[in-house]
Amino acid sequence: MTDSESEITAELVHGLVEDQHPDLAGLEVREVAGGWDNRMWRLGDELAVRMPRTERAPGLQRKERRWLPVLAPRLPLPVPVPVRSGEPSARFPRPWSIMTWVPGEPLDSAPISRGEDAADALAGFLKALHEEAPAGAPTGADRGARPAECTDGFEEFLRAIAPGGVAADVRAVRDVWDDAVAAPAWEGPPVWVHGDLHPANVVASDGTLSGVIDFGDMFAGDPAWDLAAAWLLLPAGADSRFFEVYAHADEATVRRARGLAVLKCLFLVLMGQNGERGLPGGKPAWGPAGRAALERVLTSRPGRPSPARTPLPDRSRGRH
Repeated sequence: MTDSESEITAELVHGLVEDQHPDLAGLEVREVAGGWDNRMWRLGDELAVRMPRTERAPGLQRKERRWLPVLAPRLPLPVPVPVRSGEPSARFPRPWSIMTWVPGEPLDSAPISRGEDAADALAGFLKALHEEAPAGAPTGADRGARPAECTDGFEEFLRAIAPGGVAADVRAVRDVWDDAVAAPAWEGPPVWVHGDLHPANVVASDGTLSGVIDFGDMFAGDPAWDLAAAWLLLPAGADSRFFEVYAHADEATVRRARGLAVLKCLFLVLMGQNGERGLPGGKPAWGPAGRAALERVLTSRPGRPSPARTPLPDRSRGRH
């Protein structure tokens, strides 16, 4: 969770840049809305300052500083590249980073209108990213686990969603999840995985994907964690085009990806809730994005029979 020990202001960011990178001190500092582990500030037109606001954020930034310069040159979409490091000081107790700015609007506020183009862009990006990772690459921890190891989280998210928070069929949601749990595990070598592809971590321009941001959760592991983005990011029906272009996903990987997409959708819905059932620091725009993506997952196999639709239950009255 976030902390509020240090208030991050434009004056603070400017002062830190002036102290540690005086050649950049003349650039305008402007706050960017959003951010969970980090708050972000534009620095001129081409740079951004990422200021950690959670306990885990400095470790995520160190990971980005180590590996993004290695990955970025081979990726076909723009990604943020670290250009300067900020050290802890009397002004601010944590390390911070200056990155290149990736133009575009976050997908939770700028939906895709060119579905095939976006499917091609996402598939091309992930084909380039999903190469075998070298020894010493970070492991995935909880984000790299097999679906079977995430069942407690799935149940927790499902229980926490407010009554009526999702208009989906709870049986169908469980069927997709159970199918992912039953799917064979990834048997290939660990590949580079972004690890946190959702609508706030990609940007769009002219109706299609134009960049990918926030690589703090990157790891070496199962590509299914990223392939879930076929439903989280793309409009209805574009998943088939995505997998055709990606071309490397076998049936078991697609099954795991669908289940992980459901898990991520439930988390987005939970993040979008207000009140005691939501999460602190929730993101209102994420709820509609999560609900829409969940419907796309559940309708992604048109020939598959669906059970009778029933609303998600009120989990406050006990487990269903």
